[in-house]
Amino acid sequence: MTDLPARQFQGRDGVALAYRELGTGRPLVLIHGFFSTATVNWLRYGHAEAIAARGYRVVMPDLRGHGDSARPHDPAAYPPDILADDGLALVEQLGLADYDLGGYSLGGRTVVRMLLRGAAPGRAIVAGMGLDGIVSAGGRNAYFRRILTSLGSFQRGTPEWMAEAFLKTVGGDPEALLQVLGTSVDTPREALARIAVPTLVVAGAEDDDNGSAADLAAALLQGRHAEIPGNHMSAVAKPELGLAIAAFLGDAPRG
Repeated sequence: MTDLPARQFQGRDGVALAYRELGTGRPLVLIHGFFSTATVNWLRYGHAEAIAARGYRVVMPDLRGHGDSARPHDPAAYPPDILADDGLALVEQLGLADYDLGGYSLGGRTVVRMLLRGAAPGRAIVAGMGLDGIVSAGGRNAYFRRILTSLGSFQRGTPEWMAEAFLKTVGGDPEALLQVLGTSVDTPREALARIAVPTLVVAGAEDDDNGSAADLAAALLQGRHAEIPGNHMSAVAKPELGLAIAAFLGDAPRG
């Protein structure tokens, strides 16, 4: 399932962006994390297939600067919140009126921003993300900025070295990814309290990269917390992630 053809849509500024689809039924838009791609996050480990088998049309974009989407180097192509705008453009261009929305890590933060900018899914999933990563995106972004500006300098086996190895594996563009970091927007806790969509906040038991997932769930009006095995890098590869999302979609009422 990792060789699905890329389809095209356009950002609101005309930038060419890519997405993939699997399955038929109720649409679920799933957004991948930083450095990654839709294929790596959602197809390689079977999550999309497990969800599609429950009767879902899984729509998986490649974020701007990632995968098969355009990777411009011009800073003007990366204004604040552009990833949320791109997600909203996908929903609009596919004509999705009754759908669900989810994402992992940066994709989870993008889901929150989309909700605050007008997205109206029936249910939402924010995975691999905690409260700190939402209210103060700069802390984690500083870690990635250091990696992208110091490539080749990290000791083998360190988290930075492993992140760089992953970047090489997916063919990431360091210059475009640095620009992506500058698009992040902090979300105040009082804004989170206005999100009324039933939302699953799911993260690995050892994942503290972005703060507490339980605290993030508690900050939402209808947040539900779930824990799966692993840390930030390993949890996304475990079948429990796709199963947790599928279970939530199967039993949570729609907003």
